Amino acid sequence: MSVIEKRRSKIHGTGVYATETIPKNKRIIDYAGEKISHKESLKRERRYIRNGHHIWCFTLSSRTVVDAGVGGNVARFINHSCRPNCYIEITDGTIWIRAARTLKKGEELTYDYNTDGDGLIMCRCRPGCQRLL
Repeated sequence: MSVIEKRRSKIHGTGVYATETIPKNKRIIDYAGEKISHKESLKRERRYIRNGHHIWCFTLSSRTVVDAGVGGNVARFINHSCRPNCYIEITDGTIWIRAARTLKKGEELTYDYNTDGDGLIMCRCRPGCQRLL
């Protein structure tokens, strides 16, 4: 049984929620998807934006990006927050989502996307947040 589930989010669209208490620092889920080059990622991101789709490209290293739009899992639905309750750990070519503190059953998981701020997406983590993602 999974400790998380996907459902409607109060932050934005679809989110991921704890189905039970998750202890601090626990590895919750890996960010799965197709591993591609940065050059290919830029092409896909432009195409996704042009077609009105979400972008699920996550930088893995200086050479590689994970596109969760191809072969991804529920981790791609974890929303951004400037005050997150999860953090990212990259180990042996895998992006892990980990609990930054003990998470309560029913709590929505969030992490800071740490984007380069192209200003295409307005942050929705809380009322009044003015950050551009």
